[in-house]
Amino acid sequence: MKKRAADKRSTDKRSTDKRSSDKRSSDKRSSDKRSSDNRSSGKPWPDPRHATTRAGARTRMAAKRTPDTIVYVGPTLSADTVRELLPDADVRPPAAVGDILRATRMRGVRRIAIIDGYFERMAAVWHKEILVALERGIEVWGASSMGALRAAELAPFGMRGVGEVYEQFVRGELEADDEVAVAHLPGEQGYRAVSVALVSIRVALSVAAFTRAIRGRTRDALIEIARGMFYRDRTWEALLAEGRRRGIAAKELAAVERFPKHDIKAMDAQQLLLALAGTQPVKPKRIGVPRTWALRQLETLML
Repeated sequence: MKKRAADKRSTDKRSTDKRSSDKRSSDKRSSDKRSSDNRSSGKPWPDPRHATTRAGARTRMAAKRTPDTIVYVGPTLSADTVRELLPDADVRPPAAVGDILRATRMRGVRRIAIIDGYFERMAAVWHKEILVALERGIEVWGASSMGALRAAELAPFGMRGVGEVYEQFVRGELEADDEVAVAHLPGEQGYRAVSVALVSIRVALSVAAFTRAIRGRTRDALIEIARGMFYRDRTWEALLAEGRRRGIAAKELAAVERFPKHDIKAMDAQQLLLALAGTQPVKPKRIGVPRTWALRQLETLML
């Protein structure tokens, strides 16, 4: 009896060992098959690190997303001031011909704000390229300088203007381009203005006369002198010197020199940026822009 019991236990153990061995062998073959299947399909085993890497890549891509608002600015405001008021803006140098057309081809752009623009040493922004931006559903705003001028000209087509300079162009109180023109240093020096815009002189002298710091005839005489000066030569020092030469009373000129000279162009530019910061982009009304020969040539150059 004892011998038969021992033989049974021995048989049971061998059977258990065989089943365990068969299971391990089966598991190994199954594992080998999955590994082979993945190798043959070119797919590596899932690695939890990959998910983290992909999530990090998505975060980095989101951080590099193109801002939806581009601001063209130069001597009127510094780039740092623009970023303080509109932190997410893509701040660019003064606009020149082709810049707005190029911006319309950038992914994600929904608003363009023009403050400053070139007009002498390189061609100014074309009206047609602003119209193309509007046609493509991009808001275009303007203020202060070239932006105010173009906004007044293109308001009937949907360009939006902001500020006193813009309003004066709309009312016909300002007409000449050189009302907003200034000379400035290159970009390496921050586009710092080295002359004063005629419109800024007008507004400052008008405020001085309104507050009776100077007489109305002094205001008129100095504005007429400023109108006759080349825009690059317009500075307060040069204006007062010419006023002395022409016999304007020293007391009046001293009052002008002391009077605070707020820059209307800078104030308008800040008003524009605050308006942009406080609103969401809205698609302008639909318009169609004829593709003239000149516009087609410009579009080809921008490819």
